[in-house]
Amino acid sequence: MVKLWRCEICGDPYIGESAPENCPFCGAHQPHIKEAKDVVANFDVELTDKDRANVEKALQVEVSNSTFYFCAAEKTDDPEGKLLFKALGKIEKEHAGIWRKILKLDKTPEGNEQCSTKNRENLENSHMREERAIKFYGEAAADSDDKRVGEIFKALVEIETDHLHLSEVRLK
Repeated sequence: MVKLWRCEICGDPYIGESAPENCPFCGAHQPHIKEAKDVVANFDVELTDKDRANVEKALQVEVSNSTFYFCAAEKTDDPEGKLLFKALGKIEKEHAGIWRKILKLDKTPEGNEQCSTKNRENLENSHMREERAIKFYGEAAADSDDKRVGEIFKALVEIETDHLHLSEVRLK
């Protein structure tokens, strides 16, 4: 029987017979996907100064990464790379949307990132970006004053680690 599912991290709904392995929008792992009737995805968070600074930085990271990935999807010289970077760009844009909602911004800021026409260079850049994001998000999760903000940072560590594995396999 088809059900309505919802991701606790991004709040987006999904229709299917079962919960997907990963959220098709933000990439959150299955434990964060539940029947919609059982999920309250709260983005109305009172941020401390420390959490606000980390959320603002996270928004910048995600805008930068999504812009880079969309550039790479257009310019890379490898057909599979185009698909990979397009998918990553969509997910990173969704992550930026999560932080935008928490910061109560009307729209997501624009980014301006450069990329290469060479797939390997884009994969190396991707790898560096994901390592940086994982490190920052892990620190921000451990340092968060707010349970919800910490939960999102922890989920993003898992998601960005998945992305890191995608580049690792292709760089071998």
